[in-house]
Amino acid sequence: MTEKKLPDTFKSIVEKYPDVWDAHEKLTIACAEAGPLDRKTVELIKVGLCIGSGLQTATQRHAIMAVENGATKDEVYHTALMAMTTLGHPRAVAGWKWINDAFEG
Repeated sequence: MTEKKLPDTFKSIVEKYPDVWDAHEKLTIACAEAGPLDRKTVELIKVGLCIGSGLQTATQRHAIMAVENGATKDEVYHTALMAMTTLGHPRAVAGWKWINDAFEG
């Protein structure tokens, strides 16, 4: 399911530079496994970080990955709602929309 959500440009970079992608994946795994957080929690945190950074595609990818790793859709939406007081209403609403698009797409 996650593969379908990746943009064509991202896929073409991965295909052209597989060693770079492999290194990125290894770093991702090492960071996720370096501490006590479970994968669901890691993905929810990444959703929040992506919303805060204004990264639409990454928000959508990590929202899907959060669900694939045990989060409910309500937990993912709650993550966007948590952006409201820290990042502001516009950023939280944008994150909500991106998540909604990912789940409906």
